Formats: sequence, structure tokens, C-alpha cells
Amino acid sequence: MTATLINGKAFAADLRARIATGVAAMTARGITPGLAVVLVGEDPASQVYVRSKGRMTREVGMNSFEHRLPAETPQADLLALIDRLNADPSVNGILVQLPLPRHMDESAVINAIYPDKDVDGFHILNVGRLATGQKAMVPCTPLGCLMLLRDHLGDLGGKNALVIGRSNIVGKPMAQLLLRDSATVTVAHSRTKNLPELCRQADIIVAAVGRARFVQGDWIKPGATVIDVGINRTDDGLVGDVDFDAASQTAGAITPVPGGVGPMTIACLLANTLTATARVNGLPDPEGLTP
Repeated sequence: MTATLINGKAFAADLRARIATGVAAMTARGITPGLAVVLVGEDPASQVYVRSKGRMTREVGMNSFEHRLPAETPQADLLALIDRLNADPSVNGILVQLPLPRHMDESAVINAIYPDKDVDGFHILNVGRLATGQKAMVPCTPLGCLMLLRDHLGDLGGKNALVIGRSNIVGKPMAQLLLRDSATVTVAHSRTKNLPELCRQADIIVAAVGRARFVQGDWIKPGATVIDVGINRTDDGLVGDVDFDAASQTAGAITPVPGGVGPMTIACLLANTLTATARVNGLPDPEGLTP
């Protein structure tokens, strides 16, 4: 392996420590940030994720509020809960764990959250604010990717960045964040032609397609920085969207799976909650936690 390993696990631990310091400073003012997580149904992966969120929320000194609803809960009941959380001053961030049961309209649920408490950054107002360069709550995974890129590369201005994937959760907001940092951005997707050639021109590749080892090693430009968002379960265990072993021989730096982008997501959720708390109380944004 010749590539430098971008250790997201270590970066996330440092980020949580900085968040804990910020929470302590706020608590000294009589303000304790609070994060509410709502889980509908009993999806095993979601349950594990919600438990991790609650534990890490408490570890940094925030109040954690967990609401678990049966899968058959009517959408109206979920919306009523969100209304109560919107009105609760002890709750600064609200996250509804996705996916939701099929009888629920995800867009309607997400857009019922008060935008300034939308710490997932999925509300249509936050999407629009990000796209137009305004102050927004930013989706956690792209924010974590941006932090790792800035930490490794410094100034992203003028670099050719390729985002593989156009989801609302990762691909689109990732492209907006890179544009905000003055990178030259291309977004690739399932209908893109000559993807290997586009990869070979990219100084930065962010892979978020959900296909195991999709990006091949010989697609990577020598010295490029590769951020692998994918988490795919295979017979070999968890692997990313990039063929890590092959890509590591050419890339300048790469995130592993696991231990790369994954740990950044919850850390950035906590960062967003601290930012939301600062904003609602008229305080400056916490340094280093926003784009």
C-alpha cells in the first residue's frame, strides 16, 4: 500500500472531544444541548444506530431523548410527536431515523421538522439554503467527508472533484459543499458515460453508490484523494464502493471501510446539534464545526 490512510475513526474521536468542550462551555451558561431521535419500527440496523447515537450524545454531555414507535404507528401520530419536539425548548436537534415504514411519506415527515432543528439537513429549506450558499444545517455524512478532505488537503480550490452518486443524502449535498470550497465538481451516476476516464482526471473522488468495490484501482489518478462513503456487506465482511487494495496502490490518500467516513456521521450529527443550539440562543457558530 502506498496511499496515506485517512483515519476517520481517529478524526471523529477528536471531533467529539472538541464538541464535548463546546457543550461544557454552553452548559456553564445554563444551556444544555438536547438531541431527540425518533425510531419507527424494529429494523435491527436502525436500532443499533440509534443506540450508538444515544450513547455518544450522552458521552459529550448532551441530553438524549429517544422515542421508539411501533412500525404500525399512523403517520399522523408521528407528525404529532414531531410537533411536540419542535415546540420543546429542551430539544435543539430532531432526527427521524430512516428508512420509515412504507405507509409513511418520508418527505412529509422530514419537512415537518422545524428547519433549525433539522440536524440531518434534509428539510427542503436547508437543501435550498445549502444550494444557494446560505447558512444551513448540512447533512452529516457529506459534512464529515468535507472535514476529512480539508484536514488532508487544506485548500480545495481549483481541484477536480468527482462525486459518484447523486442521492439527496450524500451525492447532491457533497457536490454543493465542494463547490462552496471552489473545487471544480463533476457528478457521475448510473447513466454517466466513460466513468473510468472521469475518475482518472479527478484529484478528489467521493464514491457513494452502494456497490461493493465498484470503483477499480486502475481508475484512480496517481496521487488522488479517495473518500469511500460506501458500506456494503459481503462474504468478506464490510467493504466500500472502492476496491481498496487496488486503489491504495495508486491513490495518494484513501479512507478505509470500516473506520473511514462511517464514524464521522454520528460525530457530525453531534456537531450539528451543538451548532443548532448556538444559533437558537443567538451565539456564534462553534468554530470548525460548520462548512
